[in-house]
Amino acid sequence: MPIIEPVIRPPAEAESFLLQVTTGCSSSCCSFCGAYTGKPFRVKNLAEITADIIEASRLYPETRRVFLMDGDALVVNNTKLLPVLEQLQAFFPKLSRIASYANGYNITARNDEELQVLSRNKLRLIYIGLESGSQEILDGCNKRSEVAEMVEAVHRAEKAGIKSSVIVLLGLGGKKDSRIHVRDTITALNRMQPRYLSFLSLMLIPGTPLWREARNGSFEELTSWGLLRESRDIIAGLELNKTVFRSDHASNHLPLEGRFPEDKARLLSVLDAALAGKVDLKPEFLRDL
Repeated sequence: MPIIEPVIRPPAEAESFLLQVTTGCSSSCCSFCGAYTGKPFRVKNLAEITADIIEASRLYPETRRVFLMDGDALVVNNTKLLPVLEQLQAFFPKLSRIASYANGYNITARNDEELQVLSRNKLRLIYIGLESGSQEILDGCNKRSEVAEMVEAVHRAEKAGIKSSVIVLLGLGGKKDSRIHVRDTITALNRMQPRYLSFLSLMLIPGTPLWREARNGSFEELTSWGLLRESRDIIAGLELNKTVFRSDHASNHLPLEGRFPEDKARLLSVLDAALAGKVDLKPEFLRDL
């Protein structure tokens, strides 16, 4: 079961069988992302995928969850993807959920029936990197998905029975556009009403365009205090009706989790305490606090 490294998966998929449907990402142009540098995008053929499923079924017959890799498995159309989902169900009788990363256009390019077919075949969760609700910031980062497109994708997926886990990247606007990043991200998330929400903190990856911008002075990173402030201000503006929230990625300075709306006040209290210096942060991440 050869897997082409590196392997990127959400923290929540740690116990899932990782099935490589594509390698790389079809939109590997985001200035902040170095996840698939040097890993050309390719859709694996069905024979390769089938061989991986058969081998995994021998090794892990009790598998309940599967995560489709790499960064863009849903770029594969239903004609090619459905046989994969059907085989997963045939070889893993206890399978309860299939999940995948998704760009907004992976969802909006499909009609409602196509999305419902995916859901009926146990694709029940997609991870969407909103990153920022500011179209200006996304354009500056060369991200292909547009904000409006991602909002639509979350709504249409939910209608088809597919939950969305939306990812926000704190600090993506740098110091210059931090207020815009916060304001527009609040607006986008309130429109989306995602089932799951997670915050990551920007970590500049050597060799990426954004890293080079930081090196030449055209992009100024937020300090640790600034990242916490963005987290606090976004949460303060959220009006979410039924969302599970986590900010526990390795990049984050302060681990947080809770549910909206019931835990909003508690999350703000913890962040206020951290901003006042009353909560210990991860020392390895402290930057000019």
